[in-house]
Amino acid sequence: MNRKLVTGTGLVVALALFLTVNIIANQGLTSLRLDLTENKLYTLSSGSKNILKQLEEPITVRLYYSAKEFANIPQLLNYGKRVRDMLEEYAAAGDGKVKLMVIDPEPFSEAEDEAVSYGVRPVPLSASGEQGYLGVVATNATDDVQALPLLSPDREDALEYELTKMVYALAHPKKRVIGVISTLPVLAPPPDPMTGRQRAQDWTSFLLLKELYDIKEMTPDTTTIDKSVDTLVVVHPKSLPAATLYAIDQFVLKGGKAMIFVDPLAEQDQAQPDPERPGVPPKLDSDLEPLFAKWGIKLTPEKVVGDPTVAVRVTFRTQRGPQEVEYLPWLQLQGAALNHEDFITNELNSVNIGTAGSLEALPDSKMKVVPLLQTDTSGGLIDRDSIIFVRNPAGLLDNFKSDGKHHVIAMRVSGNAATAYPDGRPTSEEQKNAGPDAEFVATSKAPINVIVVADTDLLADRFWVRFNTFGDMRQPEPFGNNGDFLINAIDTLGGNDDLISLRSRGQYTRPFKVVQDIQREAEAQFRDRQKALQDKLSETEQKLASLQGEHSGKELILTPEQKTELETFRQEQLKTRKELRAVQHELDANIEGLGTRLKFLNTALVPLVIALLAIAVSLVTGRARRGA
Repeated sequence: MNRKLVTGTGLVVALALFLTVNIIANQGLTSLRLDLTENKLYTLSSGSKNILKQLEEPITVRLYYSAKEFANIPQLLNYGKRVRDMLEEYAAAGDGKVKLMVIDPEPFSEAEDEAVSYGVRPVPLSASGEQGYLGVVATNATDDVQALPLLSPDREDALEYELTKMVYALAHPKKRVIGVISTLPVLAPPPDPMTGRQRAQDWTSFLLLKELYDIKEMTPDTTTIDKSVDTLVVVHPKSLPAATLYAIDQFVLKGGKAMIFVDPLAEQDQAQPDPERPGVPPKLDSDLEPLFAKWGIKLTPEKVVGDPTVAVRVTFRTQRGPQEVEYLPWLQLQGAALNHEDFITNELNSVNIGTAGSLEALPDSKMKVVPLLQTDTSGGLIDRDSIIFVRNPAGLLDNFKSDGKHHVIAMRVSGNAATAYPDGRPTSEEQKNAGPDAEFVATSKAPINVIVVADTDLLADRFWVRFNTFGDMRQPEPFGNNGDFLINAIDTLGGNDDLISLRSRGQYTRPFKVVQDIQREAEAQFRDRQKALQDKLSETEQKLASLQGEHSGKELILTPEQKTELETFRQEQLKTRKELRAVQHELDANIEGLGTRLKFLNTALVPLVIALLAIAVSLVTGRARRGA
């Protein structure tokens, strides 16, 4: 009796303890999380956490997620759950400044109307008109809106970057100012004051910049960079005065972001030969050597990158008529030539460049260099003069030799750097009395962030966009991602080091590689057997058709031997078809069986082993107790 009472009291105490632990866990441990994935896929990067900690005003994030509608579409259903999980991480790291709302916009509901009003785009689910939603909308206290209208599982590796960028944009709604220094006409001059007519047009790549940012144009002889400038774009810095180089140097060292376009041979440079020296080609190259040396990089002088495997085919007129040939200095970079780990290039398909140079890190450099665009090892360097004077593309191809190296055409550069002007502001004779620069810095206050591109021609329209005229409208049709490359680069420089630090995440989906290999092998074997059987079936059917064709239009009178042969063919046809079905069935059964075994190993084996161990321990303990 007493034993029953003790047992009952123990159960009550155990139940009370269980409830207490759960209540404490729910109330006090909600912020504790354990991410056991290999690449920490559900853990926010330090850059995202820093941006969330610095929020001064609350942000409301609405996730429109049609979970019910996606019930039969596992890819969207699971991706929606991952988005929700990551947004919960944002809410947890936001210290109360991020409010998350998960909304299921059912058809014909107010929630659906709200989603549509925010620009969230529907996902068609069936031919009958069913549709769902998977998008994110965020608003701040002043009703500024940032939206990701349609989240695609294909962009899962960029999810954190997109969400953090959205939060950052709401926290800093002011439009960024982009300073531009260029010796090329990337921005159109003001209209003719006499006629009011536009004398030229902006290059399309810079027209895109104008749509997104405030552009502040500066002359090539500027001596100061306005403090309102967030990011500086320098194009073809040919023969810039020392005072301008000093201004760029100090801007970068003080934390300004910069994108520099240099070129060993700028095809858009319209400089003319010196009339007194007509045999000498005009200067068409640009470099930023004094600053590059301090940034730990250099541009290979007087050399142009060529690569026959990605060279653009051009039509060249020869004595025997037009001929198509690869023009080595014009490259169409695709696939592995684009860095798929960096948000600037990971979603681009192709970037077209013309007569680009080769960038490399200096041997003793301590800076971090990340290639963005680079050639395959089939590339090599071509003398610049040979391109200027040899007008035959086939001649360039005949004399080309690969050096087996990757040639970097665009790169990120970061790290602590020193000034190229340790004595301070260089002064001309007229500025000698100007005095020293009171704001001069000798070294960077924090790691610099610069993107350097060894080509200016990729910005020109003819390398990436053509135009169609519809009515009185001139519509651009890009055939390369050059404009996206520029926008992405400016976007990721972003004015915030935490945002720049974000990179593509690892793969969320981890396929069973062993299963896939086995499946591929089985399918290959199936295809071989299938092909043999289909050949046999085709041969049988041809013989059958031939035999029947001999009697078409006639009275079908077959000899006993022919009847036997015809019946044999028919039986062979049926047998072959049966064997084909059996082979397919065997393949499906093998793959399904393998999948079942793997599911068992991944889900049931570990609990089963633990249960068996517990039973074994219980038996051993029991025997020991009885023995005592």
